[in-house]
Amino acid sequence: MADAHVHPSAFVDDGVTLGKGTRIWHGCHVMAGAVIGDDCVLGHGVFVGRDVRIGSRVKLQNGVSVFTGVVLEDDVFCGPGCVFTNVNRPRAAFPKEQDDYESTMVRRGATIGANATILCGHTIGEHAFVAAGAVVTSDVPAHALVVGSPARIQGHVCACGEPLGFEDHRARCPCGRTYSEVDGVVEEICARGADAGSRE
Repeated sequence: MADAHVHPSAFVDDGVTLGKGTRIWHGCHVMAGAVIGDDCVLGHGVFVGRDVRIGSRVKLQNGVSVFTGVVLEDDVFCGPGCVFTNVNRPRAAFPKEQDDYESTMVRRGATIGANATILCGHTIGEHAFVAAGAVVTSDVPAHALVVGSPARIQGHVCACGEPLGFEDHRARCPCGRTYSEVDGVVEEICARGADAGSRE
């Protein structure tokens, strides 16, 4: 943890792994067994549960709690106050054991907007975008933009976050990335700069 910055008001339990350049700010609590990658930012009041796995360059804005069973891959953004769960039918009088927690996977590059709620047991695909205040009750495909409660697909977005407009199952973002769409499955077919390099 020598290469990470931990604010004096934060609590980082023994047995936590912090990557190089990661910054943990005021009032955070990171529990034992958590692994956080390089160059992450944990804003004010973030909680990271026991044995959670967080990739590199992840940004957790103020008030986010990442509970046991949630995995965040590289480059995930979680807006202020977004909510994860890890039990589908909680009861105070019948607490669950850690082995009973449902898992949630947030794939590389996904964004979760402020005050969105992610119910456990689902996967949010690569570069998906969950709008602020949305309630996710099912899997979200890669590059999908989901809105509302329950969250429904309203479009698709580029890896850079810009909306994609498909014609004949193809879309090109102003950033230079190109995508295909087949039966609702969106895949990148040309990364930014790849075709530029071929013109040199």
